Amino acid sequence: MTAQITVNGQAYKVDLGRPLDISIPLRASKENVNAWYLDSPTIEPVKLGDWEGSVEQGASVNFNNIAFNPHAHVTHTECVGHITKEFHSVNKNLKTYFFLAEVITVPPEKQGNDFVISKRQLLFALGDRTREAIVIRTLPNMDDKLCKQYSNTNPPYLLEEAAIFLRERNVKHLLVDLPSVDKEKDQGKLLAHNAFWKTKINLRLDATITEFIYVPNTIADGTYLLNIQMAPFENDAAPSRPVLYKLETV
Repeated sequence: MTAQITVNGQAYKVDLGRPLDISIPLRASKENVNAWYLDSPTIEPVKLGDWEGSVEQGASVNFNNIAFNPHAHVTHTECVGHITKEFHSVNKNLKTYFFLAEVITVPPEKQGNDFVISKRQLLFALGDRTREAIVIRTLPNMDDKLCKQYSNTNPPYLLEEAAIFLRERNVKHLLVDLPSVDKEKDQGKLLAHNAFWKTKINLRLDATITEFIYVPNTIADGTYLLNIQMAPFENDAAPSRPVLYKLETV
């Protein structure tokens, strides 16, 4: 199904029948992607007395409980409520779901014992392009990102200057293929989160960060239509399914 959209005066054609899913699914397995020192997620049949919610075990339906943490186990979209004392729900704050997005590929650069994404790298990758959403694919980009165990590995992260740069470019939605935009162990400073959401003044309630995406190498850098599909959890974060669509200028 082909549609035509207009963004900032530019018309595009988009084939909505050819989605490019950049989410990581949740599996009840030790091979599920994992971070933040938690055990693997579980998906298990409900047990009520002698009854077990499994067709294989004689029930008429499969009826499972699912235990997981959105920040640790799956692609998720979060709002400023992730780091504020006051409760903010991502379900309340994300009110629109389609955005013009730029996919960029960045090789994190070594800084001391860390690998980081700097303002300079983002400026080089984006040039003068302004987009409502930025999708960052880091290098190397192997499919082990679908099952990587990140705890105690000090993954790459964004410098505070990089988050400020994106905020000042009016990027509302930041998507990364990392467990966090911040350093794994940073004494709770969360510099990139705080900078992107502008927590010191005028909270950016309508801005989101999506972590644990995976952008296959078959998806080229460039401009796409982004659809953030998200489970309606009244929580600071919720499991999500970001989907890209190729665009053709008219």
